[in-house]
Amino acid sequence: MTRTDHSLVLDPVLLDRARALAERGGRRILGITGPPGAGKSTLAEVLAEALGERARLVGMDGFHLAEAELRRLGSRERKGAPDTFDALGYVALLRRLRAADEPVVYAPFFDRSLEEAIAGSVPVPREVPLVITEGNYLLVEEGGWGAVRPLLDECWYVEPDDDERLARLIARHERFGRSRAEAHERSTGSDQRNAEIIAATRDLADLVVR
Repeated sequence: MTRTDHSLVLDPVLLDRARALAERGGRRILGITGPPGAGKSTLAEVLAEALGERARLVGMDGFHLAEAELRRLGSRERKGAPDTFDALGYVALLRRLRAADEPVVYAPFFDRSLEEAIAGSVPVPREVPLVITEGNYLLVEEGGWGAVRPLLDECWYVEPDDDERLARLIARHERFGRSRAEAHERSTGSDQRNAEIIAATRDLADLVVR
């Protein structure tokens, strides 16, 4: 499965803040959100790696609807919009993770090379104190997404320079098989519309990471 290739130098202030959550007692959940291409996946992965056995990373993208279902719904070209995810399934998983009353909870992982979610890919043992979850719509209040925020102990919003974000997003689409023109169209079209929805949630975050 393809994971994010990163070289981010982690801000020690962020690491200390995440570590404090892990040491607070019981199961805690840290959310990391931001627009497409913001770098939230990279930040979440680096944090999880730094915390080792004290943290597990669970991505919201594991709840993308399958390609076949998107085609059935006529939503294939809008993939990534709020209604192209199983938001209630994601909420149900967060509730199980928060309860921490099962020996292990298995979460799905979204494989970008396949453009599909793979169930049962991420084991989260009961004794892990911190779950880091990242995704676009953690602070959206409409529809099933509104149940996400109350399940998070903290939620951080990643806010990069917008030109850098767009360039990174275009490069990512090209890396996974789109032509330059297709990557640009996707990044400035449906991805940008989704970014505007996400940007409206910025002020609901506990911390803005620049």
